[in-house]
Amino acid sequence: MPTFAYKAKGVDGNVIEGSLDADEQKAAVARLRDQKLTILEIGEQSSGPMDSIKALLKRKGHVTNRDLVLFSRQLSTLVSAGVPIVQSLAILENQAENPAFKEVLNAVRGDIESGLSISDALRKHPDAFPELYTSMIKAGELGGILDTILERLTAYLEANEALKAKVKSAMMYPIIVLSICFVITVFLLTFVIPRFATIFQSFGAELPWLTQTLLDISTFVKQPLNLICILASPFAGYKILGRVYKTPGGQKFLDTKLLQMPLFGIILKKVAVARFTRTLGTLIKSGVPILQALETVASTAGNVVIAEAVLSARENIREGGHLSDPLKKSGVFPNMVTAMISVGEETGALDAMLSKIADFYDQEVDTAVKGLTSLIEPIVIVVMGTIVGTIVAAMFLPMFGMGELAGNMEGK
Repeated sequence: MPTFAYKAKGVDGNVIEGSLDADEQKAAVARLRDQKLTILEIGEQSSGPMDSIKALLKRKGHVTNRDLVLFSRQLSTLVSAGVPIVQSLAILENQAENPAFKEVLNAVRGDIESGLSISDALRKHPDAFPELYTSMIKAGELGGILDTILERLTAYLEANEALKAKVKSAMMYPIIVLSICFVITVFLLTFVIPRFATIFQSFGAELPWLTQTLLDISTFVKQPLNLICILASPFAGYKILGRVYKTPGGQKFLDTKLLQMPLFGIILKKVAVARFTRTLGTLIKSGVPILQALETVASTAGNVVIAEAVLSARENIREGGHLSDPLKKSGVFPNMVTAMISVGEETGALDAMLSKIADFYDQEVDTAVKGLTSLIEPIVIVVMGTIVGTIVAAMFLPMFGMGELAGNMEGK
């Protein structure tokens, strides 16, 4: 008989955690309800390490943002048409192409059939449904406007994906071009320049300092161990930065430097403002309490500097202050943004004002990305030209010297 672990709230409001044996989850839910308990979470408990290994092997892939956007759009349509939520989930489960998402929907449907609320069932799968998603679903359940909330969620997710796509397009071009330049440079130093070195040695003359320096670099690079270290350095650097970023101090340091970067820092700051205003505006418009909304925004900010500013604003509101004051003190949010938020607070139209700010900064990001792309292209071309030009000049300088030497010898 399987064992089910549960978390429930008693009549006195205290949260109770425990486990019980039952033939199936429905029976376990019924027994808990007979005890006047409100179920918060329930699931089958693994009985041993082999069960954990089997569960791990069953997991295939992960749920993507595209899966979530498509699911939200389709579920919104079904709920608006009056289809019961369990039947809607069964339809979407059959249509799901991602095996991992199909399993998640199956589990969610089973939990709802067992008596859990939609938001609690979704909250059991944080890898698929983020905190913002479950918070808005809960607000939709309480307000009886689940279909409207799903439409807002879909619009938010689509806008967020469009914003990510803009940033990726700005980053992708220089990364690809510089990677190609790196590979070409390593190829020249490893295979082409050593052939010239043999020719220069046969001349027996002193080489120009630029040529000699390049030959020394080539000698260093073509050593197998050194070449492996050079090729592995980008991956090693990425891993090291990842480890540093996982530490609290390292995360704050890197996030601060990212916002201060030339060219890219401006775009990242505008993206942060657009994400903050759109997320907070969507949550408030959906009926999520302001303190809970700010906590959710901080957890999904993606930048610790932004998160600290949002949490500071949350504490200020808790003490009876305004949202705009701590945001202005943080130095991250432009004066125009804090001024519009202040007006939104005074007029009682904060959600509408936040949406307008988000739309404005979406356009700003688009303009900045186009400007950055047009600016980066000549910079990258100049960098590549400088590298290739330096290599060519270093190779041909000894040729000119040998030509002059040969001319002098013929004159004599």
